[in-house]
Amino acid sequence: MNNNKNFILLDLVCYIVFPLAVWHLTREAIGDYYAMLLSTVPGIIYTVYRFWALKKINVFGIYMVVNLIIGTLIDVFAGSALQLLWNHVIYAYVMAVVFLVTILLKKPLALYFGLDFTEMQGYDRKFSNQLFHKQKLYLIFCLITAAFALQNVILASIKVWLIKEYGVDAFDKGIILKQALSWGISFVIMGGYFYIGKVINSSPDLLQEVQLEMKDQNKREA
Repeated sequence: MNNNKNFILLDLVCYIVFPLAVWHLTREAIGDYYAMLLSTVPGIIYTVYRFWALKKINVFGIYMVVNLIIGTLIDVFAGSALQLLWNHVIYAYVMAVVFLVTILLKKPLALYFGLDFTEMQGYDRKFSNQLFHKQKLYLIFCLITAAFALQNVILASIKVWLIKEYGVDAFDKGIILKQALSWGISFVIMGGYFYIGKVINSSPDLLQEVQLEMKDQNKREA
């Protein structure tokens, strides 16, 4: 619980307070574009720290790092402040498509994030994988993955309106909006994960079924 509170506080400082402070304090001196680039530095450092805090290379960790690398590249190569904002819009739509494609490929990313989290808590990944692919749970993971996609679509769509309405000044409004929206939908997503845990705890027959399947697999492999 304390770790969660610490991460929420660090999210607030590194993704909102520092970027807004850097943006407003430096934009007149170095220009909008470079102020935007400079304002991303605290978030980049913090993301690297969060990846290190996981202490394990897994799907979620790789997702964080790839996001960081691509996000940094589209910022650096944007060339102008306005193009940087539009790049973020395009990237958000692309990420929404990626999440939806993983559902179509029957490999919903939310399921693999779930495997990472349960493994970090000491559960056997192979057993969890077999369990999570049970229809009752698998459908929930697909819905959670769709929620990730929806998060990106909503954020990108609102950013389009902000850019058209405020131009470059949409940057600071986008920072606050992005974090508020991320937290809001993250609560829904976390609710989905908690619901999965509730379903598992109330379905001992499902656990027994997976245990029997695992025994049969081990016998066949032996």
